[in-house]
Amino acid sequence: MLTRDLVAFVRASLPEPPANVLEIGAGRGELAHELRAAGYTVTAIDPAAEPGSEVEPVPLLDVSGSFDAAAAVVSLHHVEPLEESCAHLASLLPAGAPVVVDEIDADRYDERAASWWLAQRRALGSPHDHEDPAEMVRGLRDHIHPLPAVQAALARHFELGAPVRVPYLHRWELHPMLREMEVDLIARGALPATGARLVAIRS
Repeated sequence: MLTRDLVAFVRASLPEPPANVLEIGAGRGELAHELRAAGYTVTAIDPAAEPGSEVEPVPLLDVSGSFDAAAAVVSLHHVEPLEESCAHLASLLPAGAPVVVDEIDADRYDERAASWWLAQRRALGSPHDHEDPAEMVRGLRDHIHPLPAVQAALARHFELGAPVRVPYLHRWELHPMLREMEVDLIARGALPATGARLVAIRS
């Protein structure tokens, strides 16, 4: 789910338009649409993109050309092979170019987070296929790269900023109205902050 605070983070971290931006794992292209409307030139890629969309159905390793910046919103944890893809990304960017990263931190996603997420899904009338919180935690951690692995792959070619911890669960098949509830629960220590945002600068 694309939220206004996410768009603001990406915009604040990119060079001014009309910079040429590569978006990695663009999904349905919502962020690319926002950036183009703001004057950016955007190449949006996603191996799972639907034919005929404005998102190119190619993996990162197949991208050629040069870009002024890149954005990866909840996508690097899926990229395979991770280290080779991050090295290729570095080859597409000049020194000083930013990569804006928004991620889920699977190591922080625990049974409290899974239980709250499942409860909100049920409240919205959309139960999840898997109702066991422990199973959800195991499944997520087995399915995606952990944040430290993403950071390590980037760190070979980029100077990394410290990750800023943010709420994420409300963006995952829930509703933006739940953001404030999630923020409050994080502040009270009842939920972990499962989102992380950072900027990597090409060395």
